[in-house]
Amino acid sequence: MLVLLAPGQGSQAPGMLGPWLTQPSATAKIHWMSTLTGLDLLHLGTAADAEQIKDTAVTQPLIVSLGLLAAAALDLDGASATVGHSVGELTAAVAAGVLHPDTAVALSAVRGREMAAACALADTGMSAVLGGDPDDVVRRITDCGLTAANRNGAGQIVAAGHTDRLEQLRAEPPLKARVVPLPVAGAFHTEYMAPAEQALAELTGGIRTNDPDRLLLSNADGTAVQSGAEMLDRLVRQVTAPVRFDSCLATMRDLGVTAVLELPPAGTLAGLAKRELKGIEIVALKTPADLPAAHDLLARHAGAHQAEHTPDWRVIVAPVRGTVQQANVGAGADVAAGTPLGTVISKREEVHVSATYDGVLAEWLVEDGDLVDAGDPLARLYPAGAR
Repeated sequence: MLVLLAPGQGSQAPGMLGPWLTQPSATAKIHWMSTLTGLDLLHLGTAADAEQIKDTAVTQPLIVSLGLLAAAALDLDGASATVGHSVGELTAAVAAGVLHPDTAVALSAVRGREMAAACALADTGMSAVLGGDPDDVVRRITDCGLTAANRNGAGQIVAAGHTDRLEQLRAEPPLKARVVPLPVAGAFHTEYMAPAEQALAELTGGIRTNDPDRLLLSNADGTAVQSGAEMLDRLVRQVTAPVRFDSCLATMRDLGVTAVLELPPAGTLAGLAKRELKGIEIVALKTPADLPAAHDLLARHAGAHQAEHTPDWRVIVAPVRGTVQQANVGAGADVAAGTPLGTVISKREEVHVSATYDGVLAEWLVEDGDLVDAGDPLARLYPAGAR
């Protein structure tokens, strides 16, 4: 079973687009993507320096455009599943047939622009916490009033929030861990990005989606997305929700993944997969020189069917950080999509949590009154027909 990986912000490098312009119609496609985004992607991907392309408003559409350009050179029938990291989920959604490429490129531009604008509203940032026990690390991040915004696996957890609290974390790190500030504009995947989420939400009524034609794993909880409408909703909410790539890796392990292919700018996710999924075949597609190896990998792993690998349960996750207040729905209860399961009460608001599928509430994973972070699992649900 082969999984296609699509990287996110932080994987960019100056000149990364240049080698791909040798592909048929590549320059024309980039000119069209530039029109969709309002950016000169050709210049940004070939001549701009590292400082210019680290701007969130630039980085996100550039990464998505490059990933889609490379994907167009592949026969993706050999990929049984796809998963993206953060903005890479837009690329993954195209690979799974959920979004049209033009839609993904346009959305990446809005997402990048609005997240950059949200960064300017507060003095926030992100820091990588390297090493330490994962539970201890997350506990310490929460104690500092921060969010574990990226849980990437392989001992990589990223804290996000106000810079004063990040400094507190750096001064008093978790046991056997060190804290490294990241050169980013703000606290991505936290409540500070709420204005960007709202801006994206206002566009969803005009976006057409299709249901996935292969497994599409979600950053929210590592589970397979069942419909295009659900994926679009998750893409919007993902802006303020933590990236749980560790959960995606765990699902890949459970599914028995034997190979991964990472789209450009490749390397980061392939490295995580190498450390977490021992013995698998890996191709990091960095330039067209890697295309023969990618084609060979896809051809040898073609033929796996989604029905053989679809996980038979889903996880309901916390939408914000706060205290859980359960509704009167016990384990074993039949629930319809939209059934209220409770609320998460934060300092700013009360956010309702509902069932996302028709099915059976298998079990609660938290107790009433527990404190949870955004993205933490709340309950496990068997969708209708899964058992």
